[in-house]
Amino acid sequence: MKALTEGYGLIEGPVWVPGRGLMFSDVLFGGVFCLDADNEVSEVFPHRRGIGGISLHEAGGLVVSGRNISYKSFDGGDTVTVLDRNEEAGLVGFNDITTDSAGRVYAGGLGSSPVFEDDRGPQEGDLYLIDLDGSARAVGHGIRVTNGLGFSPDGKTLYHSDTGRSAVCCYAVADDGLLGEKQTFITTDEGPDGLVVSEDGAVWVALAAGGGVGVWEADGTFREKIEIPHPMCTSVCFGGDDLKDLYIVSGSNGLEGDKRGGIFKVRTEVAGLPVADAKVPVQ
Repeated sequence: MKALTEGYGLIEGPVWVPGRGLMFSDVLFGGVFCLDADNEVSEVFPHRRGIGGISLHEAGGLVVSGRNISYKSFDGGDTVTVLDRNEEAGLVGFNDITTDSAGRVYAGGLGSSPVFEDDRGPQEGDLYLIDLDGSARAVGHGIRVTNGLGFSPDGKTLYHSDTGRSAVCCYAVADDGLLGEKQTFITTDEGPDGLVVSEDGAVWVALAAGGGVGVWEADGTFREKIEIPHPMCTSVCFGGDDLKDLYIVSGSNGLEGDKRGGIFKVRTEVAGLPVADAKVPVQ
């Protein structure tokens, strides 16, 4: 397996954008980038650091995480804050995000930064739901280090990596988007990070301390591990016209140099689930 591109500090937030390619962020050095069909990389949005999650928005732009949840249009214009941090209440920012079939946004809140220096030490965070009217509320609690989010094929289960607990948790999802009691889906000491779900219901989990992607069946049975030649595997995304290209991204940890994060691709027999565009208000 060979990297399609390399030279980033910590790649996160991969999302497939039809007609454009794979978009991703560099958490440490900033920016959102696009890898096209010819494996050429262009800069989409410069500068912003700390983006751990990206979702496509129906208005023609991206919803991105970081110090807040914001909307950035492909056509330029002002950045729109969708949900702001509240440091006094212990919400210092956001990491991974995803959308449900209705276009609501789920965003993992950070009680402390897992990447940038935080004098307070590790703090737990909450999981937030941004609804179609723009309102937001916490729907999950007690998350040590929030990471990957993804829905089951029927939309009735939300999977959520909590790296601090060495677990992928799951919640039953009500019609209004609220979540039931948090359950443990699987545990692994290899650092569960970003995740995606395939159309057969399997959960594909980037293993930040495992150098690859672990795949678990919907019942929690381990299926396989896909290894990459980098020790820090940070996230994963299905793409391509048939959603059978599995893009795996990495960070620089464990490699010589601080800009070694790369993107790898493998073909899979099963397609990934399409992820709906966000439809939360951005005006």
